[in-house]
Amino acid sequence: MFIRIVKMSFHEKHIPKFLENFDVMKEKIRGAEGNRFLELYQDKNNPCIFFTYSFWETEQDLENYRTSALFDEVWTFTKKLFNGKPEAWSVDKVVSLP
Repeated sequence: MFIRIVKMSFHEKHIPKFLENFDVMKEKIRGAEGNRFLELYQDKNNPCIFFTYSFWETEQDLENYRTSALFDEVWTFTKKLFNGKPEAWSVDKVVSLP
């Protein structure tokens, strides 16, 4: 299992649209094959910056999601709201404390 972190920056006026769409799509994203966890975070100092944090069973599961009709629907809507280029990282958990 690995973790995917995506940083997105939005025009302030588009934040409500993004949050509304995320609320509609979050269960579908979480239900994607291989997805085991999904959270959305908002930066404390810059409310225009959001992060998604998701756990995937395999890299192929993430790639299958990224080439799915669901991802196309989510990303086509979301990318129109950006005020900067998104960034993404795939990382392995090294240490986790209970």
